[in-house]
Amino acid sequence: MVNTPRARLLCVLALATAVGLFIALIPGHRGWFDVLVYYGAVNDWVHEGGSLYGYLVPGTHYGFTYPPFAAVVMLPMSMLGWHTVIAVNAALTAGACALVLYWLVDPIAREHGWPRLFTFGIAACLLAALQPARDTVSFGQVNLILVALVLADAWLLTSGRGRWAGIGIGLAAAIKLTPAIFIGYLLLAGRRRAAVTANATAAAATLLAVLVAPGPSWTFWTSAFGDTGRIGDLFYISNQSLRGVIARLDPEHSHPVFWLVTVVCALVVWGWRVRRAARAGDVWGGFALTGLAACLVSPVTWVHHLVWVVPALVLLTGAALREPEPRRRRKLLWSAGAAYVVLCSSVVWVWANRSGDPDGFVGGSAYVWITLGLLALMPLRSPTPAVHRAAAQESITVSAARS
Repeated sequence: MVNTPRARLLCVLALATAVGLFIALIPGHRGWFDVLVYYGAVNDWVHEGGSLYGYLVPGTHYGFTYPPFAAVVMLPMSMLGWHTVIAVNAALTAGACALVLYWLVDPIAREHGWPRLFTFGIAACLLAALQPARDTVSFGQVNLILVALVLADAWLLTSGRGRWAGIGIGLAAAIKLTPAIFIGYLLLAGRRRAAVTANATAAAATLLAVLVAPGPSWTFWTSAFGDTGRIGDLFYISNQSLRGVIARLDPEHSHPVFWLVTVVCALVVWGWRVRRAARAGDVWGGFALTGLAACLVSPVTWVHHLVWVVPALVLLTGAALREPEPRRRRKLLWSAGAAYVVLCSSVVWVWANRSGDPDGFVGGSAYVWITLGLLALMPLRSPTPAVHRAAAQESITVSAARS
């Protein structure tokens, strides 16, 4: 039993030890390669007068691929040593994880009367074992920081501070283009003020980058922006997007029309479900659905980008625990557990060299199928009486205005 503080502490320590050993012993450590790309590109640009988008890590064909505002944000790297940069990146990622878990998991703990620190500790261990989170830390990526920036707006919208909402999404979109889809969510959900704030923030950040780095800005927006070859091969097994699935079926041909059809279908499902979430007042559900859609429709979604799936996994678990009907509760819990185990397993790499086989089509894109399943089936909260009253009042107001 873990009904005493001592027992709960021992439980968390035991789980943390097991997860730590798991991470230490599994293959696939990335050696902070992506933060090395950022560090090398920024230093070459600042200290050597090199081209930000022309720099390649020595011995590789990998260079800086983010918008120029990301490079502006990373300018302090040019004043720090390599090991300090790694430490700062890890600290920022840990802080982002703490915020994300607080926003997502703490409401579940309070709802069920669980010890909050104990619940947070268990959740932190579970997040650390997830492959997208492991890879984000191991690569030195910025994914979890971007998730925290975006979810900060969800927290603002649900905590009575909505007038500031949109700033996080705008900054995230200026650093990396994929989060711009959350502006679409704000519009679909009727959050027009937040959408305007997000657009204005992204535009201001991009303009700042133009002023600070006019040359790199011109290069990015006129040539590097559309060059997906700079990122990597679309058919690479780590690309767990719809385009990655199609590319692995026929690596010699891109089939852009087929890909666009699948993207449109995914966006239709996303838009329909987001509208349902908005009518129910389910802000967190809407944000989670949008993170899933971002992973699916982006041309390139490396495994470490799938940290955007974390909110949906947590909300699925919360819905299962809230479900009063035992059979459905077990079904939801099994679904959440199975998805989590697969996302911890690195199973897609089994088919790294034979993804075109029938079993490779299924197993080599396993993370895509999980993302699709969550997009289509993740439970949303039912409308509360307050939401019903607000909707009714809005309808009365609109009718009065028309008359």
